[in-house]
Amino acid sequence: MEIRIQPGDIAQSDAKAVIVNLFQGVTQPGGATGALDSAMGGAITQLIAEGEIKGKDGELTLVHSLGKLPSPRIIIAGLGKQDDFTLGKVRDVTANALRLARRSGAESVATVLHGAGQAGLDPVACAQAIAEGAIMGLYRFNRHKQPSEDERQVKELTVIERDESLIPALQKGIDRGRILAEAANHARDMANEPANCFTPTDMAARAQMLAQDAGIACEVLDRPEMESLGMGSLLSVANGSIQPPKFIIMRYRGNPGSSESLALIGKGITFDSGGISIKPAQGMEEMKADMSGGASVIAAIWALAKLGAPINVTSLVPATENMPSGSATKPGDIATAMNGKTVEIINTDAEGRLVLADAILYARQQGYQPIIDVATLTGAMSIALGPAATGFMATEDALAEKITRAGQTTGEMMWRLPLISEYREGLKSEVADIKNVGSRYGGAINAAEFIRFFVEDTPWVHIDMAGTDGSEKDSGVWVKGATGIPVRTLVGTVLAIAEEAATGEHAVAAS
Repeated sequence: MEIRIQPGDIAQSDAKAVIVNLFQGVTQPGGATGALDSAMGGAITQLIAEGEIKGKDGELTLVHSLGKLPSPRIIIAGLGKQDDFTLGKVRDVTANALRLARRSGAESVATVLHGAGQAGLDPVACAQAIAEGAIMGLYRFNRHKQPSEDERQVKELTVIERDESLIPALQKGIDRGRILAEAANHARDMANEPANCFTPTDMAARAQMLAQDAGIACEVLDRPEMESLGMGSLLSVANGSIQPPKFIIMRYRGNPGSSESLALIGKGITFDSGGISIKPAQGMEEMKADMSGGASVIAAIWALAKLGAPINVTSLVPATENMPSGSATKPGDIATAMNGKTVEIINTDAEGRLVLADAILYARQQGYQPIIDVATLTGAMSIALGPAATGFMATEDALAEKITRAGQTTGEMMWRLPLISEYREGLKSEVADIKNVGSRYGGAINAAEFIRFFVEDTPWVHIDMAGTDGSEKDSGVWVKGATGIPVRTLVGTVLAIAEEAATGEHAVAAS
């Protein structure tokens, strides 16, 4: 979809639908909505008076202009209470209104900068939010469906702004929003693929394609190379599958003058049956998305490269299936990780932490820090926070604050949970150094404490996105299926780290 910004008056737009807005409680529309109302002979005011349009949050009203305007359709989007309006609502209003426009058959749409006027939001931020809302809200995964004869598509979105002096800055906001939204959609595409079409080999190929598009390096290690590195923890998960495991390494050097790099690590289980500790049949098809963490870090580094972030970043994805077979790892087996630490595998369905362990050890061996890992790791996190917030743990408050703030900015709520060292006692094994599961209580924290055995004193954030990787319905920027969380939060966090590093360097230079 093409998104452009142009000066003008939305009442003169000949797009097949125009989107304007109304705050709750407003009885006499002003601005762009008022201009359309005047052209329509007060029709919008009359609908407000009759109670058909209230301006409530999420309300959408489609009005046909019947030849009184160049555009045949007006969509009036309710913004809710003015004091409660945020950039998140800009995204959602845009997404919801564009889906309505698509259903109506409008291939071209014009809109205004929701929130940049009465709500006092930054116009450039609003332009970015509109681009995110448009691209994420209109996302559909239909690669494996036959084309429908009546399938409709919005091909063009024009943001109309009266102040011509703002156009260059607004275009930059749109361009940034497009990159972030497309990154989220790249992650969605990967997570929505069925497992037979998205094996570890396919995931590596997708990473290489995106790396080439963004101009970054991509290396893929095969089983012999993982064996030579001693990645026995990761390979213990791969033992039951006929699909060869892959260890994906993507390197972006946005600060070539520095030898330092931070690491983004994502769990890449392209299908998780549970292995010998097999999962219940009901809902197992959803386990095709157990590589969402890996998809997130692949998409995030693509976006960082496209944005030209002034920082070095390496994304690592340990990719494999977790399957039962005669060669599969059994409960009670012992695996040896890269650092020589032995792990008694009590439950083969606690496999994500096993692949992350070796990926983290590889990152530490290369000197990468801080380390941020992302995984659909525990059902316990889903139970603790539900589908509205993503849980995370961190070893440093400053890192945690950056994650939280980035989540607030992107609309991906991030909620910090504690690391509790006492839970490590429950991970001690009688026959190995540690075991891969502890108490059933505090399961998400137990899993994080297992990973921390391998992190040691490296600055670290662990994001458990088990509850937020998928959406059951269309709602704002979230459409049914994979969400693309936390791609934009990862990008925002890395940019904040880069900005802090640049500020520190400037301070040292000045002194």
